[in-house]
This record gives sequence, C-alpha cells and structure tokens, in this order.
Amino acid sequence: MNQAEKPYVHALRFAALTSLYDPIIALTTREKTFKAALLDAAALQASDRVLDVGCGTGTLAIQAKQQTPTIEIHGIDGDPAILQRARSKSRRADVAIEYREAMSFDLPYPDASFDRVLSSLFFHHLSIEDKLRTFREIHRVTADDGSLYVADWGAPQNALMRLAFFGIQLLDGFTNTRPNIEGRLPDLMQQAGFKQVRIVRNISTLFGTMAIYAAAR
Repeated sequence: MNQAEKPYVHALRFAALTSLYDPIIALTTREKTFKAALLDAAALQASDRVLDVGCGTGTLAIQAKQQTPTIEIHGIDGDPAILQRARSKSRRADVAIEYREAMSFDLPYPDASFDRVLSSLFFHHLSIEDKLRTFREIHRVTADDGSLYVADWGAPQNALMRLAFFGIQLLDGFTNTRPNIEGRLPDLMQQAGFKQVRIVRNISTLFGTMAIYAAAR
C-alpha cells in the first residue's frame, strides 16, 4: 500500500465521531492538566512564531494564543471538517489563528519558519514511518534556536495504565499506537535531528499515561 492509499485516521478514528471529540477528550484525558503542562514547558515568548501540528479542533492553539496574545500562531490538520470546527471555535474565542489543511509530513512552510512547534494527541494516529517523516518535517520548519513540545500517549507507568490504554488501541489501532506505549517517540525525535530530548512529565489518565516531551532544534 503506497502513501496515497493509507487510510486517514480521524480524531476519533471515524469521521462520524468528530462532533464528539471535544467532550470525550475533556472527560477522559485530563485535558486541562496536560495542555497546561505542555504550554508551561513551551514557555512561549511574546514574539514567538508558533505551529500546532495536528491541531484538531484548535483547543491548544486557542489556549496558547489566549495565554500569550502577541504570538503568531498557525495550525495544520489533514481533516477539513475538523478545521472548520477549529475556525469556528477561534472566532467565538475572538483570537486570530491561521489554519491550513496539510499533512504533517509535508508542511507548507519554508525552512526555519517557527520558534516553537506544539502537538497534542496527534502522533499516536501515525504509522511509525509517518511519525519519523513528521518529526523530520518539524525539524525542517523549526528555527535553529527553536524547540518542539509534544503531548501524547507514552510508555505506561504501571500495569493499570497499560490496561487502560487498550481502549485507545481498540479505537485508533494497535500498529500505530505501539511505538507510543513502547516509549519510542524520543528516539524518533533524535533520529529526526532533535537534541536534548526529554520527558518533562508523565500524567495518569483514564486511558493511560500522557507524556509531555520536549526537544531542542
């Protein structure tokens, strides 16, 4: 199967469930806690140019813009329907965010375009090949002194967290999620060229361990 034939994995795997994405994520993932931890790690500065990869309905981008209003922030996602929701949410929140439809492994930006790149609950949707391709694209569009911050499912911290994660694997697929629970995201970041890769924090949720990763360009 070539790249064009790979099935697109929607936010909750099926397009029909997209309308339920925000309430389900809020109820099951400790969303406020992990996104606050991600933004604390990123420590956005007033003049930063920021990219949210796999921005979904725009929750993280909106929160970042509200927290640091002078940043320039862009969001990309491959799902036009979910981007419509993101644009509507941004209008209601009265924040300016530039959204574009694009695949994460083919970002429509020049080299070194962004000071900070963010991503939340996105990488577990990708095959291991596309995880690496995406990290390489992010590395390309990140400025020399820039950095990357990712919140996604990580290696379970105990047996209960491993058991809880079966729900995510049943929904999003075992093959794409396996590198997450094997703790392989930091290695893939390093393969893509990132340095000082580290786990900032692990957060227990109803569906498993949420890991906050940070890396320098």
